[in-house]
Amino acid sequence: MRQQQRGVTVWFTGLSGAGKTTICQFVEKELRIQGYRVEVLDGDAVRQNLCKGLGFSKEDREENIRRIGFVAHLLARNNVIVLVSAISPYREIREEVRKNIPCFIEVYVNASLEVCERRDVKGLYKKVRAGEIKHFTGIDDPYEIPLLPEVECKTNQESIVQSASKVLKKLEELGYILPNVNEL
Repeated sequence: MRQQQRGVTVWFTGLSGAGKTTICQFVEKELRIQGYRVEVLDGDAVRQNLCKGLGFSKEDREENIRRIGFVAHLLARNNVIVLVSAISPYREIREEVRKNIPCFIEVYVNASLEVCERRDVKGLYKKVRAGEIKHFTGIDDPYEIPLLPEVECKTNQESIVQSASKVLKKLEELGYILPNVNEL
């Protein structure tokens, strides 16, 4: 483990199916190989555990993000690199979380709704289109695109490696990780 590691929260936001979790897992693996202390807060896992019982109203979604942000802040202030993968559709709550976490990098995982629907990894879009799910981000609930993310990954144009490399490069530029001699 690296002794002089500084904590930071890397917040991956984007539509369901955009590639947040995939990029997050790749970055996590690379950081662990390099010897960094890393924790992942995945939106689905957090909803099943820390935020069980919250629904999908705007208020519940905001509370979900606040809770994720609180845990991320605790970990980051203890010199852990925290990777958060959560749709987090509302700009205002993302900004609130950013203000509460001193070391924060926003990563916009950008893929069009059409691309996300084609991927439909979890079969959610199919259920939405069949009327089985209501208040789904990007369909009948808004997703507010980040205005100035530190990193933008265009997953319909880039490979996972290219997107993950952008995130790792930003961590390096900001001094959270050392340059990797074994480039991806």
